Order: sequence, then structure tokens, then C-alpha cells
Amino acid sequence: MRDLPVGMQEHLDGGATSLCWCWRLTRSDGVVLGFTDHDRELTFDGTAFEASSGFSASEVNDSVGLSVSNLDVTGALQSNSLNENDLAAGYFDDAHVDIFRVNWQDVSQRIVIRTGSLGEIKRGQGGFTAEVRGLSHYLQQPMGRIVQFTCDADLGDSKCGFDLNNSGFKEIAVVFDVVDGRLFSASGLGLYLSGWFTRGMVRWTAGGNTGQSVEIKDHRIVNGEHLIELWQGPAYAIDNGDGFEITAGCDKQFDTCRIKFSNGVNFRGFPHIPGNDFVTSYPNRDDPDNDGGSRWGG
Repeated sequence: MRDLPVGMQEHLDGGATSLCWCWRLTRSDGVVLGFTDHDRELTFDGTAFEASSGFSASEVNDSVGLSVSNLDVTGALQSNSLNENDLAAGYFDDAHVDIFRVNWQDVSQRIVIRTGSLGEIKRGQGGFTAEVRGLSHYLQQPMGRIVQFTCDADLGDSKCGFDLNNSGFKEIAVVFDVVDGRLFSASGLGLYLSGWFTRGMVRWTAGGNTGQSVEIKDHRIVNGEHLIELWQGPAYAIDNGDGFEITAGCDKQFDTCRIKFSNGVNFRGFPHIPGNDFVTSYPNRDDPDNDGGSRWGG
């Protein structure tokens, strides 16, 4: 049973209510945004809830047990603080969401109906639909280490321990010529071999995408030009002259860690565990030289 604020139960019992929905989004970068389906802006808890933002929501359904309770929020991309480029840039990925039922005549009469996080976001022409997942969603995420051949660390993080500031592993470069939204040539990388930055990162330091980071799909040299292909285009168009910081790539294989980065001691994978071929092998008397891996000679 929920405890209602003073006066709210009396308001509900009166029959004629003045209730509205308010949504508060807290992004991973700490930016807090508020939206309401009321026709004027409301303010409480230090957050201004923007009116006429085009928000609407499906029914709020709670489930028993640990299954994830979801609802969908639909909105128009017309708010000054909620636009398509910000959604594409990932600013709202896994954003914390608080959903309130509020008496717009007295905002002290409010109650939190749902707390969760943004899940899958679908964008269309001028609008979007976002899934709001309940907190039990986090109980379904893998925890701890996964036993696998490849490393589970990200290059340069605390688990990896490699210092990307070492000479030859981080470089400042500039976009020379844009081929399309994900592919461009770069100046300032003349000393590096083809493929050195494949699976690395580009962090934009100048231009419309300043501060954003994108993973590199491929780095190759064609006719003397260094071509950088990204896995996905950034939120804003890449322009000639945009500056960026680029870091070397790692395919998370043990040989790469050992040879390219001399960091094998910190490798976080399990390269020597038996694979599926070993598990499904069987004794074979037709292998007298005993050269069939796990097969036994007769």
C-alpha cells in the first residue's frame, strides 16, 4: 500500500481531480530534465517540468515477482531539451526515470508511480517511443566475470592497466576529407601502419560532436591516405577540419595484448581453456601417430 501525501487522498475522494503526469529523466552525465503532460510548466524538487512536450505513456502495469515491469513512453521530438541528435548521441541511454502523479493545483500532492530506466528507444519521423524498464531489469544483467577466450576489459581501463598515453598509442588528428557519415580521411597519422587503430576509439575534440566518442570499425591506408571508418555515424555531421583524439585498437585477443601492448600479464580472458572441439572429441583407434589433438592412438 502506498502512503499518500497529506491532502492527496482527500483530493482523490472528492471525485473531480486535477491530476497530471510528470516525468523526470536523469542522464548518465548528470543532466536532469523534466516533462509533463499538463498545459503549463510545473516545478518541484528543484526540477522544472516542461509543458507541451508531446509526452504520453502507456498503462502502468506492475507484475508479481522478479519479472521486469515495463511501459512505453511516446513523445514528439519538439522539445528544446529532447531532440533527435541527443537521442542518436546516446545521451539518454539507460537514463534514470521517475514517473510522478501530481496534483497540478498543489504540486506538494504528488506520488512516485514508477522508478526505472530507459531501455530500447525507437525513432521515427518527428517522434520516438522509449521503453521504461523497472528496476528488476538490472537483476537480469550478467554479473561478475565471464569465462571466455577474449578479454573482458576495455583498453586503458582499470582492469586492463595499460597507459594509453604511452608513445604511439594515442594521437591528435584532424579530418581531412569526409567521404560519408561514417567514413573520412585524416591528417596527422602518417607514421602509423594500416589497421593500427582498427577497433580503437575516436573522441571528438573540435566540431559539432565535441566530447562524443565513437568506436572505429576499420582503419586502412589507401593511396597514402589514412581512412577511418566508424561503426556508426556521430550525432552531428562530420566536417572537414574537425579535430579528434584517436587511440590504438585492441581485438581483445591474447596475442594482441602480449605483442602489440606488452600487457599479457593483465590479460583478462582465458586463452588456454579447452574449446568446443575438445569437449566433443572422442578416442579414435585410427590415429596411431596421436596427432589428432585430444584423440588417442591405438
